[in-house]
Amino acid sequence: MPRPTLLRRAAARLVPVAAAALALGACGGQAPAVAPAPGVTPTACGTVTLASNAWLGYDANLAVIRYLAVNELGCTVKIRKAAEDESWKQVAAGSTDAIVENWGHDELKKKYIDDERVIVEGGLTGNKGVIGWYVPPWMVKTYPDITDWRNLKKYAPLFKTEDSKGKGQFLGGDPTFVTNDGPLLRNLGLDFTVVYAGSEDALIKAFRAAERDKTPLLGYFYSPQWLLSELPLAHITLPPYTPGCDADPKTVACDYQPFDLDKIMNRTFAQSGSPAAELIKNFQWTDADQNEVARAINAGTPPDEAAKAWLDEHPKVWRKWLPATQ
Repeated sequence: MPRPTLLRRAAARLVPVAAAALALGACGGQAPAVAPAPGVTPTACGTVTLASNAWLGYDANLAVIRYLAVNELGCTVKIRKAAEDESWKQVAAGSTDAIVENWGHDELKKKYIDDERVIVEGGLTGNKGVIGWYVPPWMVKTYPDITDWRNLKKYAPLFKTEDSKGKGQFLGGDPTFVTNDGPLLRNLGLDFTVVYAGSEDALIKAFRAAERDKTPLLGYFYSPQWLLSELPLAHITLPPYTPGCDADPKTVACDYQPFDLDKIMNRTFAQSGSPAAELIKNFQWTDADQNEVARAINAGTPPDEAAKAWLDEHPKVWRKWLPATQ
């Protein structure tokens, strides 16, 4: 995606969070500990290398996991920025230990998990990934039937731009994101061409400007995404997804697959007994949780501070992620 990046500063000790957790223990009993995997002896954390992919929801996951790994587990955490497919290659090679938000990539799972057996799934994040086509709210008020994809044919001239070469413009995100848009537009017979914004941030700026200036815009977007709580973009209804309908770009003519977002780990790291590996496996939260941290980061709060603020408010949640020895 989903699948635009941050995390630059070292964090201070998590004293307020620990105090809150102790207070909860005194009042109602401490949250149940999570036992390490059977047959694995916990080890000192050492250095952990985590992938960084280019969108704010990912940054939120990464900020919270990194903060706990450093301040609760004593790990040294290195961050490695890369496109999604490159991160998979790095995890397979062992130069990166984990990807903390993965959007699908069934072909990579087959290659590295099923066939080569160098990667394992690290469990669900708790987030539901939805990719789709969106227009700004003003367009639905002006053109109430525009959310049915079949009506995009008659509205295509509205979306022409200097970059769309006489066709309607469809604004894509980062070209490395999970996307079917070019083949989908062609197979649905829609007179549009994809023009890439280049990043999540550029997409957000474009949708905000389209709503502010009342200019037409059809583009790629997704949830969870903090922007949707502030700007309720309207989702275009495409032909419904069925398993396998998106397998071949020559024939794809359906909506995007809904994703249960998960974590991806190097097999050796996952089975090493590292407390960081247990933390990553146990990490699970809600879309609202992720959006809270992502919104703070977007507003300029350093990622470690945004993570700490969320952790201070939710000790009952994160205490369950820690290995039993913590």
